[in-house]
Parts: sequence; C-alpha cells; structure tokens
Amino acid sequence: MWRNRDQCITGRAEIVEFLYKKWEPRAGLRPSQGTLELSGERIAVRFQYECHDRNGQCWRSYGNELWEFTENGLMRRREASINDVPINEGDRRIRGPRAARERGLLLTGPVIRKNR
Repeated sequence: MWRNRDQCITGRAEIVEFLYKKWEPRAGLRPSQGTLELSGERIAVRFQYECHDRNGQCWRSYGNELWEFTENGLMRRREASINDVPINEGDRRIRGPRAARERGLLLTGPVIRKNR
C-alpha cells in the first residue's frame, strides 16, 4: 500500500505503473535525501528534489516519507507528504552530481523562494 500526495495505490502492478507515470515527465531530476530515523523494518526520510517538466517549468519538491519493508526487503508500505513549488531556473539549488562529502546531506537555507 502506498500513499503519494492525494493518491492511494495498492498492489505491486499498480505501484509499478504509478512509478513509470510519475518519473517519466521529471527531466533533470536532482535529489537530496537524508534519513531521519531507522528502526527495524521502518525508515523515515526527509527529501528535496528539483526537476523540470515537459514545458520547461522548474519545480522544487520537498517533504517527508515513511517506508516499511517486508522481511525479504520489498517495500510493503510507503506514505509520502510532498510539497511542489514552481521555481525559476535561476533559483535552482541542486545541479549536477553532488560532491561525495555532500551526499546524504540535506540542503540548508529556505525551502521556498517566491518567483520573481
């Protein structure tokens, strides 16, 4: 069972279809994630990512996710609270591969900046 924004998805086939539709239009995706808590088969994650859509509009998405896994490592449950903010190209903060010392670290500074 997955919850993503306002969608609830159940079953492996539906989740695979959802993921293909979700990630196909997100060109130039640049993620930044950090683990908040790890407990047995559960993980809490805080994230930010930036991408642009087919029309060239840039987006910053940020939020929290809760993941729960089965004993054999498959994701049993995912709940995501995601905020999407349109940004200008010049306001992007995540560009190209991150340096090894920055991997796994969240970006600092304001999450939302108003468009000019």
